[in-house]
Amino acid sequence: MKHLGLLTAVSIAALASVPSPVSAQQKTLYVAGYGGSFEKTIRDAVVPAFEQAHGVKVEYVAGNSTDTLAKLQAQKGNQQIDVAIVDDGPMYQAIQLGFCSKIEGLPADLYDAARFKDDQAVAIGLVATGLMYNTKIFAEKGWAPPTSWNDLKDPKYQKQLVIPPINNTYGLEALLMLARMNGGSEANVDAGFKIFKNDINPNVLAYEPSPGKMTELFQSGQAVLAVWGTGRVQSFANTGFPVDFVYPKEGAATLLASACPVAKPNASPLAATFVKTLLDPKLQLVLLKDYGYGPVLKSLVVPPELGKMAPIGERAAKLYTPDWTIINEKREEWTKRWNREVER
Repeated sequence: MKHLGLLTAVSIAALASVPSPVSAQQKTLYVAGYGGSFEKTIRDAVVPAFEQAHGVKVEYVAGNSTDTLAKLQAQKGNQQIDVAIVDDGPMYQAIQLGFCSKIEGLPADLYDAARFKDDQAVAIGLVATGLMYNTKIFAEKGWAPPTSWNDLKDPKYQKQLVIPPINNTYGLEALLMLARMNGGSEANVDAGFKIFKNDINPNVLAYEPSPGKMTELFQSGQAVLAVWGTGRVQSFANTGFPVDFVYPKEGAATLLASACPVAKPNASPLAATFVKTLLDPKLQLVLLKDYGYGPVLKSLVVPPELGKMAPIGERAAKLYTPDWTIINEKREEWTKRWNREVER
């Protein structure tokens, strides 16, 4: 994975050039967040400079958003995690459950959509959920690139489709989009379940939550089409593998990669400092380049060569934003139904 070179290293190191007075007390900062290429970006572009600036050891605990939320719930009353990085849906749950504390001193030029209630969390990047396809195989077979969520039903993709399950935001948003396209909504996803069960299942090779396994299935040639986010697709494309991202004509769904300092007795101020480090303009460009994240700062000027896939400008304005208040009330019920009717 390539970063923005010396400029980035210098700018990230300068985020907190004066060591914090609490650094002597806080020996280790535990950060729980996404695995795969995102973990590598954070380990390479953030952790070394942060450790040096603050005299603290950063331990990164990789896992998907539902894994991290489950850890917070399991550790209730004795939290080990200091910073949680999760999708916006689980973040709303974390806030509701009292796991996040207020972040003071957030940048004034944050997009409104990046702010959470009472500044208890903040979005660090804007992601679009849509379709990824293998451009080489499509060209060899003479297939036109996908354009619609309905392409997931096309029988020519039999056993060549990969979709994350609905305990993963990408899979959940695919369900919501199909429901909305067929008269449903967050309050009524029956149409989405019916389409998955009857029309999409025959094409599914795997309901795969692991980013590493998703890329392996494409690299082996077993999978040619997937539901995924701009961040994952951009980082996969950066390796040189022939994939591209499609914003379906019916719309793509928005996903906010979000971070919060975990609320607990004697919480370290370094937790909020780490979260705010992720909003530094230079790092926002790293996340855009390496991970396809749309920046969350209004004033950030995006170089023309960056952001080929990311939701920026008009693409960002057209995204569908799910109603997580309704979704989170029904998510457990939907997951049980999914396991019973779809992913059996």
